[in-house]
Amino acid sequence: MKQIQLECTVFEGENSVYLFGADDPNTPVTLVDAGVAVEEVRDQLQSALASEDLSFADIETVFLTHFHGDHSGLAGFIQEQSDATIYAHHDDADLIERDVSAWESLFATQKAKLNEWGMPNDKQDELIPYLEGVETMSDGAPTVTRFEAGDRFEVGDLTFEAVHMPGHTEGQCGFVVDRGEGNELLSGDALLPKYTPNVGGADVRVEKPLQKYLDTLTGIVAADYTVAWPGHRQRIDDPAARAKYIIDHHRERTEKVLAVLRDHGPADAWTVSAHLFGDLHSIHILHGPGEAYAHLSHLEADGVVENSDDGYEIVDSEPALDELFPAVELA
Repeated sequence: MKQIQLECTVFEGENSVYLFGADDPNTPVTLVDAGVAVEEVRDQLQSALASEDLSFADIETVFLTHFHGDHSGLAGFIQEQSDATIYAHHDDADLIERDVSAWESLFATQKAKLNEWGMPNDKQDELIPYLEGVETMSDGAPTVTRFEAGDRFEVGDLTFEAVHMPGHTEGQCGFVVDRGEGNELLSGDALLPKYTPNVGGADVRVEKPLQKYLDTLTGIVAADYTVAWPGHRQRIDDPAARAKYIIDHHRERTEKVLAVLRDHGPADAWTVSAHLFGDLHSIHILHGPGEAYAHLSHLEADGVVENSDDGYEIVDSEPALDELFPAVELA
């Protein structure tokens, strides 16, 4: 396996694409993820392949971790060049295929959420061009072969097993592979080494986004992978420890959300976001209140807060947060 680092034109940190089969004639040339569909990134990927005496035409298979354009953008171009098979989880496949109704539904849900969260009109006007620009992050509309959690794929002498890891997106997946030193996880954006993956805003289709993501993190802890290869930046040497840290981070953030409500409530998600993150710009206008919403709805589901026309308000003055978050022991 070779890790290829590509520029990311929207989000923080370089994208990581993983190449299999470059030095093994018995392994089909395979990519996990494909970068943003802009010329400079396409040229970077082409150069990386050329350094292995490969071209786009040699790629036989692409496994996509989720639908976001910084991970799936070049899949259509690659398929045009090579007739590669593109695999993705069924929950994200329609968006990757550029299905018009799927994207219209996503945009409509986003617009409804912006209003529900209390986002001011001027911030919506600033955000909308970024949302519309998402379509330019993908080049072509690939035909996608759908898979389910637990499906296994033979890649030469290796076996990839798909693990559903929702939260960041509904169809976010990782792939488990044993290259001889135990189970490694190709984690996409389910587990990142620096930033905590956004939940709530990154995919507004996800119901109970924080709960789903906590379940994903708990699964990573239980699996005790030897190493994780993320969708951005460098490898994670202790995936379980990183997952525990993110669980603890979200518990602390929930405490901060409750503090905002005590001091400024009732409040909508936009107001909570402003106190947590300050003034936001570009795509973070979506991610900030989305994150606040994920925490607020998590609290609402457990009866800690209620949501009315006036916003979210605390109704349980002494919430048992231990019941809302998995118990973890940090190293």
